[in-house]
Amino acid sequence: MHTDTIDPFFVFNQKGENKMLHAESTDKIINSFFKVYNTLGYGFLEKVYENALVIELKRAEFNVLQQQNIKVFYENHVVGDYFTDIIADQVILEIKASECLRDENEAQLINYLKATDKEVGLLLNFGKTPEFKRVIFTNDRKERFELESTNPCVSVESVSSVFPSV
Repeated sequence: MHTDTIDPFFVFNQKGENKMLHAESTDKIINSFFKVYNTLGYGFLEKVYENALVIELKRAEFNVLQQQNIKVFYENHVVGDYFTDIIADQVILEIKASECLRDENEAQLINYLKATDKEVGLLLNFGKTPEFKRVIFTNDRKERFELESTNPCVSVESVSSVFPSV
């Protein structure tokens, strides 16, 4: 019987407040991620975790969109389509079920944020060891990105789990 659970880790300021953009939403999403992980464990395909997470997010009263189409524009021309795994309120979720998170996973999520008005994304990995990364690409940077030819700095808040295996 599976009795071990893995708990999320959050960082708060000295007053016990979490001042990150969409902090309350991302905290609830991460709690839902760990609930799904603790229930299913690892080894399933991404789609299984995505569907289970949608159930948990709806229970947590999020407005959830699954496999939402995002159009990518270049000089007012559609040049591509992406499909996000999940959008929960104002947060884009990219689901992985791999050994570890890779730079290209993070780049994919950053591109989703660039192509939308969403500013916060969570990269959730249901691997042998659960991992998540919180990625921010604010709308003011998107405006600057469109006006300038140089690539703006992308802010990534990374919290990779260093929890014991289940």
